[in-house]
Amino acid sequence: MQRIGQSRDIHRLTSGKSLVLGGIRIPSPYAVDAHSDGDCLLHAIAEAMLGALALGDLGKHFPDTPGKDEGRDSAKMLETVYDMVQKQGFHLGNLDATVHLERPKLASHIVPMRKRIAEILGVATEKVSVKATRGEKVGPIGKEEAIMAECVLLLEKTSRIEFLRKRTSDRKQV
Repeated sequence: MQRIGQSRDIHRLTSGKSLVLGGIRIPSPYAVDAHSDGDCLLHAIAEAMLGALALGDLGKHFPDTPGKDEGRDSAKMLETVYDMVQKQGFHLGNLDATVHLERPKLASHIVPMRKRIAEILGVATEKVSVKATRGEKVGPIGKEEAIMAECVLLLEKTSRIEFLRKRTSDRKQV
Protein backbone atom coordinates (compact mmCIF):
# COMPACT_ATOMS: atom_id res chain seq x y z
CA MET A 1 0.00 0.00 0.00
CA GLN A 2 1.22 3.50 -0.82
CA ARG A 3 -0.04 6.87 0.42
CA ILE A 4 0.78 10.28 -1.08
CA GLY A 5 1.02 13.45 0.99
CA GLN A 6 1.27 17.05 -0.13
CA SER A 7 1.64 20.26 1.83
CA ARG A 8 2.72 23.87 1.74
CA ASP A 9 3.86 26.14 4.57
CA ILE A 10 4.40 29.88 4.45
CA HIS A 11 5.80 32.31 7.00
CA ARG A 12 6.24 36.05 7.12
CA LEU A 13 9.84 37.30 7.06
CA THR A 14 11.15 39.86 9.53
CA SER A 15 14.56 41.48 9.80
CA GLY A 16 17.17 39.25 11.38
CA LYS A 17 20.53 37.59 10.93
CA SER A 18 19.61 34.01 10.11
CA LEU A 19 16.80 31.57 9.50
CA VAL A 20 16.37 27.86 10.10
CA LEU A 21 15.58 25.91 6.96
CA GLY A 22 15.77 22.17 6.39
CA GLY A 23 17.09 21.74 9.90
CA ILE A 24 20.13 23.98 9.41
CA ARG A 25 20.81 27.63 10.29
CA ILE A 26 21.42 29.82 7.25
CA PRO A 27 22.88 33.34 7.35
CA SER A 28 20.20 35.69 6.08
CA PRO A 29 19.07 39.31 6.29
CA TYR A 30 15.80 37.81 7.56
CA ALA A 31 14.34 35.79 10.36
CA VAL A 32 10.97 34.05 10.30
CA ASP A 33 7.95 35.25 12.25
CA ALA A 34 6.65 32.01 13.80
CA HIS A 35 5.69 30.35 17.07
CA SER A 36 8.32 27.64 16.52
CA ASP A 37 11.76 28.09 14.98
CA GLY A 38 9.84 28.76 11.72
CA ASP A 39 11.45 26.04 9.59
CA CYS A 40 8.80 26.03 6.87
CA LEU A 41 10.57 23.25 4.95
CA LEU A 42 10.38 20.80 7.85
CA HIS A 43 6.81 21.96 8.55
CA ALA A 44 5.76 21.18 4.97
CA ILE A 45 7.36 17.73 5.16
CA ALA A 46 5.73 16.91 8.50
CA GLU A 47 2.33 18.14 7.37
CA ALA A 48 2.56 16.14 4.13
CA MET A 49 3.22 13.02 6.22
CA LEU A 50 0.26 13.74 8.47
CA GLY A 51 -1.94 14.37 5.44
CA ALA A 52 -0.89 11.17 3.70
CA LEU A 53 -2.24 9.17 6.63
CA ALA A 54 -5.20 11.48 7.44
CA LEU A 55 -3.76 12.27 10.88
CA GLY A 56 -4.71 15.95 10.90
CA ASP A 57 -2.34 18.89 10.62
CA LEU A 58 0.58 20.32 12.58
CA GLY A 59 -1.71 22.67 14.52
CA LYS A 60 -3.60 19.68 15.88
CA HIS A 61 -0.45 18.01 17.17
CA PHE A 62 1.61 21.11 18.01
CA PRO A 63 -0.79 24.00 18.81
CA ASP A 64 0.68 27.50 18.91
CA THR A 65 -0.66 28.17 22.40
CA PRO A 66 0.74 31.52 23.62
CA GLY A 67 3.58 31.05 26.11
CA LYS A 68 3.80 27.29 25.48
CA ASP A 69 6.58 25.70 23.44
CA GLU A 70 7.60 28.98 21.80
CA GLY A 71 10.70 28.53 19.65
CA ARG A 72 9.98 24.79 19.33
CA ASP A 73 12.61 22.89 17.33
CA SER A 74 11.00 21.84 14.04
CA ALA A 75 13.43 18.91 13.73
CA LYS A 76 11.91 17.46 16.92
CA MET A 77 8.43 18.02 15.49
CA LEU A 78 9.36 16.14 12.31
CA GLU A 79 10.90 13.30 14.34
CA THR A 80 7.66 13.01 16.33
CA VAL A 81 5.54 12.99 13.18
CA TYR A 82 7.73 10.38 11.48
CA ASP A 83 7.49 8.23 14.59
CA MET A 84 3.68 8.43 14.22
CA VAL A 85 4.04 7.41 10.56
CA GLN A 86 6.15 4.39 11.50
CA LYS A 87 3.73 3.37 14.24
CA GLN A 88 1.03 3.32 11.54
CA GLY A 89 3.21 0.81 9.70
CA PHE A 90 4.60 3.10 6.98
CA HIS A 91 8.01 4.39 5.96
CA LEU A 92 9.18 7.13 3.60
CA GLY A 93 9.45 6.11 -0.05
CA ASN A 94 10.74 9.51 -1.10
CA LEU A 95 10.01 13.21 -0.80
CA ASP A 96 10.37 16.16 -3.14
CA ALA A 97 10.33 19.66 -1.68
CA THR A 98 10.69 23.17 -3.08
CA VAL A 99 11.57 26.29 -1.10
CA HIS A 100 10.39 29.65 -2.44
CA LEU A 101 12.62 32.48 -1.22
CA GLU A 102 13.93 35.57 -2.98
CA ARG A 103 17.14 35.76 -0.98
CA PRO A 104 19.50 34.55 0.27
CA LYS A 105 20.23 32.16 -2.56
CA LEU A 106 20.06 28.60 -1.31
CA ALA A 107 22.14 26.64 -3.85
CA SER A 108 25.07 26.10 -1.48
CA HIS A 109 22.71 24.96 1.31
CA ILE A 110 20.73 22.32 -0.63
CA VAL A 111 23.06 19.37 0.03
CA PRO A 112 23.40 20.12 3.78
CA MET A 113 19.59 20.45 4.03
CA ARG A 114 19.06 17.12 2.25
CA LYS A 115 21.57 15.43 4.53
CA ARG A 116 20.02 16.92 7.68
CA ILE A 117 16.47 15.95 6.68
CA ALA A 118 17.65 12.41 5.88
CA GLU A 119 19.38 12.29 9.27
CA ILE A 120 16.24 13.46 11.11
CA LEU A 121 14.19 10.77 9.37
CA GLY A 122 16.85 8.05 9.48
CA VAL A 123 16.68 7.47 5.72
CA ALA A 124 19.13 7.56 2.82
CA THR A 125 19.84 11.03 1.42
CA GLU A 126 18.76 9.76 -2.00
CA LYS A 127 15.16 9.66 -0.71
CA VAL A 128 15.21 13.41 -0.07
CA SER A 129 15.01 16.01 -2.84
CA VAL A 130 15.15 19.73 -2.04
CA LYS A 131 15.04 22.48 -4.63
CA ALA A 132 14.87 26.25 -4.37
CA THR A 133 13.32 28.94 -6.51
CA ARG A 134 12.86 32.70 -6.32
CA GLY A 135 9.76 34.82 -6.60
CA GLU A 136 11.23 36.96 -9.39
CA LYS A 137 10.16 40.14 -7.53
CA VAL A 138 6.48 39.07 -7.76
CA GLY A 139 4.09 38.63 -4.82
CA PRO A 140 5.04 38.36 -1.15
CA ILE A 141 7.92 35.98 -1.86
CA GLY A 142 9.39 38.11 -4.64
CA LYS A 143 8.97 41.23 -2.52
CA GLU A 144 10.92 39.50 0.29
CA GLU A 145 7.95 39.50 2.66
CA ALA A 146 7.55 35.71 2.97
CA ILE A 147 9.14 32.31 2.61
CA MET A 148 7.24 29.24 1.49
CA ALA A 149 8.00 25.54 1.17
CA GLU A 150 6.05 22.83 -0.62
CA CYS A 151 6.42 19.08 -0.30
CA VAL A 152 5.01 16.01 -1.96
CA LEU A 153 5.97 12.60 -0.62
CA LEU A 154 5.27 8.92 -0.87
CA LEU A 155 4.75 6.72 2.18
CA GLU A 156 4.89 2.98 1.70
CA LYS A 157 3.48 0.25 3.91
CA THR A 158 6.29 -1.48 5.76
CA SER A 159 6.19 -5.26 5.48
CA ARG A 160 6.28 -7.19 8.75
CA ILE A 161 9.74 -8.56 7.84
CA GLU A 162 11.09 -5.04 7.11
CA PHE A 163 9.56 -3.77 10.37
CA LEU A 164 11.21 -6.51 12.45
CA ARG A 165 14.54 -6.09 10.63
CA LYS A 166 14.51 -2.31 11.29
CA ARG A 167 13.50 -2.81 14.89
CA THR A 168 16.38 -5.26 15.43
CA SER A 169 18.79 -2.88 13.69
CA ASP A 170 17.59 0.06 15.84
CA ARG A 171 18.15 -1.95 19.03
CA LYS A 172 21.74 -2.77 18.02
CA GLN A 173 22.46 0.94 17.54
CA VAL A 174 21.27 1.86 21.07
